[in-house]
Amino acid sequence: MGRNEASEEEIASGIGAFKKMIYKGMTGEEFIEILKERGYSYEEEGDRIIVTHRGYVYLDRKTLPPGVEFKNGGHVWLKNLETLPPGVAFKNDSGVILSHLKTLPPGVAFKNGGGVNLSGLETLPPGVEFKNDGDVGLKGILGRWLNRWEGNIEGVENKRLLNLMISKGVFI
Repeated sequence: MGRNEASEEEIASGIGAFKKMIYKGMTGEEFIEILKERGYSYEEEGDRIIVTHRGYVYLDRKTLPPGVEFKNGGHVWLKNLETLPPGVAFKNDSGVILSHLKTLPPGVAFKNGGGVNLSGLETLPPGVEFKNDGDVGLKGILGRWLNRWEGNIEGVENKRLLNLMISKGVFI
């Protein structure tokens, strides 16, 4: 294994270590109150909060509780989010805007129906995966959006190349 590659075991231990960190963020109850104030519909499944609002979701908070899943019908714009807790999932129908984040926890998968703007991101740990339908904005890492990056290889789908590079630890 090369110097910048991470094994499955290292990825799993990184995820476990991240989950064990003392998370001083928002509680699930606080998040539900904000959703109610904004009129955003949601469901609770065990310890997960699933945002099911039909349109876009705009939140200007710096934190979220762990285990939130966005399955809303439009964009998710988390304007001031500084840290993404473990277990957050993006399965919304449109784009995701997380422009203030500096890093992501291992194991995040973007499965949304549009682009992902991570312009403030400085690192991408192994285990992060892009399965979204749109482009990926990585200005802090690549200097631009992925579809305009000079490192793309003709004939190779750019997110496939990006996911391979992430899995090899290129961006840590």
